[in-house]
Amino acid sequence: MFSDSQLLEIQNKGLQPEEVEKQISRFEKGFAPIDITEAANSQHGIIQLQKKEAQRYIKLFDKKKKKKSLMKFTPASGAASRMFKTLFSVWEEYDGSEESYKKLFSDNSTHSPAQFFTNISTFVFYDSLKETLANDGFSLEDLLEKKDYKTILEYFLTPKGLNYGNLPKGMLLFHAYENGKRTAIEEHLVEGALYAKNQNGDVHIHFTVSPEFMDGFKKTVAETKKMYQEKYAVKFYISYSIQDPKTDTVAVNPDNTPFVDKDGKLLFRPAGHGALINNLNDLDADIVFIKNIDNIVPDTYKDITVFYKKTLAGILMYYQKIIFEYYEKLEKSKYLSDKLQKKIHTLFTKELSYVFPEDFFTMPKNDCKEYLLNLLDRPIRVCGMVKNEGEPGGGPFFVKEPDGSESLQIIEMAQLDTSSKEQMEIVKQSTHFNPVDIVCGLKNADNKPFNLQNYINEETGIISTKSKDGKELKALELPGLWNGAMANWTSIFVEVPILTFNPVKEITDLLRKEHIQ
Repeated sequence: MFSDSQLLEIQNKGLQPEEVEKQISRFEKGFAPIDITEAANSQHGIIQLQKKEAQRYIKLFDKKKKKKSLMKFTPASGAASRMFKTLFSVWEEYDGSEESYKKLFSDNSTHSPAQFFTNISTFVFYDSLKETLANDGFSLEDLLEKKDYKTILEYFLTPKGLNYGNLPKGMLLFHAYENGKRTAIEEHLVEGALYAKNQNGDVHIHFTVSPEFMDGFKKTVAETKKMYQEKYAVKFYISYSIQDPKTDTVAVNPDNTPFVDKDGKLLFRPAGHGALINNLNDLDADIVFIKNIDNIVPDTYKDITVFYKKTLAGILMYYQKIIFEYYEKLEKSKYLSDKLQKKIHTLFTKELSYVFPEDFFTMPKNDCKEYLLNLLDRPIRVCGMVKNEGEPGGGPFFVKEPDGSESLQIIEMAQLDTSSKEQMEIVKQSTHFNPVDIVCGLKNADNKPFNLQNYINEETGIISTKSKDGKELKALELPGLWNGAMANWTSIFVEVPILTFNPVKEITDLLRKEHIQ
């Protein structure tokens, strides 16, 4: 299938030809759509808490964390270029004419370039942009008055100025304070100090970073961490990893033959955030908080974020204790008693919203014991879910499993059969979505780390259509980190306020009141 030069390319990627052949066969086979049975909601599948209940879980977390190692895990790979897609278009197309100006300001919607220019002085980077322009003899105010938006964008987006179009989100200035400005990286340091501090005042934070941005990340941390250590009386231990190139997947032509680029080489593409399950697997921590790099707020709104992060961690610790006790009791038992079987069944059905196979109580006792041991011996994740107010993202659903059980999963639209009226009707009933607000328990009842590779549902990847050099291609994404990569975990979904979800997907998201100090 491969030429000698292609075999060498595969070898240089750290892959075996058999692995690449397997990927190509996956393109041919495809992925079966996920079978959702109902949307998880506050009546079934999503826990709703009163404030007093949440406070009890926070108290539990603050007590139990003394014996636990904590880690904050922040996926931060990739450039922020998507945030500036429309601005790049303006930079390329705007010619300063009256017609061009009218076209630019004909759209005044939330994420339009018009909003960017109208509110440019509100952004935290305004003074830096002004200074950069001044260094080359330009006045930002004069450029705005002359409607010279092309020059402004050149100094904003490109290496000629701030270079925001080529930096990672973590290194962009997000928020302004009386005593300075903070990047997204710095805001995550502060968050870590507020909820991921251990009893010694140590805060362990792990960033996944693209190789080309690693030096910039480390420089930002080195320049700022001492200030935050002193302010919050903590000591930061920052670690980094990259998305392993060995997890890249080969691209194919529409007919499923290997795609060859203009230089005659195979094209390998990053396989999506699902590849980060390897990075997560390498961490040595009992409790891991997961949150994306762009989902942060200034100090004004941090209290509610911290409150619910601790709540989710307390819920994790509460159910970990119960599940571990049942596992140890069952493992030591010679046989499964009816009493213990019913107790475990009740826990999972009534509190964890798990639906057992219909034949569960008629299984041979040995099979039933094995089934329950496997169910109890899994990583646990507690996921915050927010009410759907039109934000993009996957949602919480019950999924039909091959053995007849139904489990809670986070599902993306790309995983569903959108031509099925029945499936789309279930989607319409969805009330919540996934903000990526997750607390994970990565160790088992014996305090040994799970091998997270063993809990991936390999049948939940995604095949998408892309292009390269003007040619159409098909790309393969591994099961998503919080989708198929965690499909065989014990999942607990908890409703959290929309205020805990404030991502910056477009540059104009920084104009939201939640991002203004």
